[in-house]
Formats: sequence, C-alpha cells, structure tokens
Amino acid sequence: MPRVERNGKRKTRDQMAKRRVPELGYYFIVTDTKETEQNYMLGLRDSIPKELQGKLVIKVVKTATKDLVDEALNLASLYPQFGEIWIVFDRDQVKNFDEIIRQARDRGISVGWTNPCIEAWFNAYFGEMPNYQDSVSCCSGFSTTYERATRQRYVKSDPLIYEKLNRFGNEDEAISLAERKIAEHRANCKDKPSEMCPCTTVHLLVGEIKSKIKKET
Repeated sequence: MPRVERNGKRKTRDQMAKRRVPELGYYFIVTDTKETEQNYMLGLRDSIPKELQGKLVIKVVKTATKDLVDEALNLASLYPQFGEIWIVFDRDQVKNFDEIIRQARDRGISVGWTNPCIEAWFNAYFGEMPNYQDSVSCCSGFSTTYERATRQRYVKSDPLIYEKLNRFGNEDEAISLAERKIAEHRANCKDKPSEMCPCTTVHLLVGEIKSKIKKET
C-alpha cells in the first residue's frame, strides 16, 4: 500500500524508491558459485567506512555461471533504482566466456572478468601478473607468491582474502598493473577476453568503488 505523506498525498512506489537511492551508488554484484570471488567481493563491501555505509551500498549474490546475465537482469528489474549492476567471473573452464561478456555488455551490465582465474588479479597485489595460461597453474603459482608474502597458506575459501590482499599487498599497484596488461594485449591486437591472458577487468569495479571512498574520506 502506498505511504501517505503529511499533506495527504500518496507516494508512489517509484517515488519511495528514488528517495532510498544511496548518494554514492548502489552496486549489485553477481558472482558465480565459487566462494573465492564471492568472499573477495564481500570483503570489498566490508571495507567501506562506517560513515559511508549508508551512502555507498554493495550487495553481493551468487549464481551459476550460465545464469549470471539472467540473474543480473532480474535484479535490475526488481530494483530499477539501483543502477550499478556487475557480474564477476573468470574464464576457468567456461566455454562461452566471450559470449557471456558480450551478452552482459549488450544489456548494459558491467563485467569484471579474469582470464584465466581470479588468482591472476590477486597476484597483481604483489606486483606481478605472470603468464599463466590455465587456472591450475595460475592458482598454484599464486599460492606460492601468497605464502611467500604472508607466511600463510592460501585457502581459496578464505573469507578474509580481500583484507589480507590489502594488508600484505598493494591495491593501487594492482590496479595500475591490470591497466597496463590490458594495454599490452590491445597493442598486440587482442581484443577478445578469451585471448587476453593473463588479464582482468575486476580492477575497474574495485577502482571505481575505492575512488568514491577516497573522495569522501
């Protein structure tokens, strides 16, 4: 039932929704079913300072890789006032990797993809993005880097992975490295995400959110 204002006029659902839009943005982030991506994004969410948590809101949900675009569109239809919709996933064994990215972009959904796996992006926190061409070698190589830097064993399901990457690594340098990698691939005439390896666009999402936080703190 529409809410009634003091002047007796009823507020429509759309009007109520507009008033609830966070000042700095509302991000819906849809990850695949792997805990690694979800935990990283939850950590990004939790890094928002308390004084900004009402102004900048992040909601993280997960679904099967094949349903990423549909789930993101469903969220967009349920919450049209929340304009920042992202899907986050890696190539790994996904055969229609490029097609999922194309479908998302055609529908106005932003994509944070990593090739071959999210650990390529994690590795960038420690100043390098080695030329791993498959997820097994990428994950194994990052485990070595992580253990050397932190003196801890890398666990893919670690709920504190985002906090630890920032504590032991350097996020600003990771973002710069990711940008250079994209430029290198494009200079070599590689534009298809499946051909750009190692590479990521997760830094675009992280950088956008961190930029908003820095401007307010």
